[in-house]
Amino acid sequence: MVLEMLDFRWLPAAPKLHLRQKNLVWVSAGMLAAATVGTLGSQTRDSDLTNKLANAALERTHHAVRYDPSYVRIPYPGGDVPANTGVCTDEIIRIYRSIGIDLQREVHDDIVRAPRAYPRAHLPPDTNIDHRRVPNLMIFFQRHGEVLPISPRASDYQPGDVVTWDLGRGVNHIGMVVNQYDTVSRRPVMVHNIGAGPKMEDVLFAWRITGHFRYDGRR
Repeated sequence: MVLEMLDFRWLPAAPKLHLRQKNLVWVSAGMLAAATVGTLGSQTRDSDLTNKLANAALERTHHAVRYDPSYVRIPYPGGDVPANTGVCTDEIIRIYRSIGIDLQREVHDDIVRAPRAYPRAHLPPDTNIDHRRVPNLMIFFQRHGEVLPISPRASDYQPGDVVTWDLGRGVNHIGMVVNQYDTVSRRPVMVHNIGAGPKMEDVLFAWRITGHFRYDGRR
């Protein structure tokens, strides 16, 4: 069974498809990577959670993950697809789970409480897939996190923030801001998986931003 509405299901692992100003541009994975990064300083939020999320996101970049949007039956709670596979949502789920927040359980519980708030969720709710959909994560963060402005200023995006994008063709994407910045563009870099596994890249403004959230695990 093919997983519906998950990001780049129609995209080969490499090269990657980049959408800019409605034009399709093929780029290699290396062209997206930040050439040189520095560490964000005191202008960022100073919190234990921020550091944990940023460090957990950076740790994900050391894992080899094959992009695979297939529907997979997984345990509940604490379930995950095979560690060497996944899509962009799986990286966000793994980042949060590594600091003790299980989005599989949190999203499922919220869908059970308010099914009408989740038009993309299965009815009855499906713990194998509902939390792995970008639209469902966006609704969950809107309901239980902090919804932040979609700003053209890079400095408004802080480590630990979750950003969602519209890549075109009905494809959504999600990533996390980390405590590094590109020394050329001066933008904070993102950890995301758009087809070649979890990478740290300067892609904050590469696509149209549809959501900007902070979530600390509290309901």
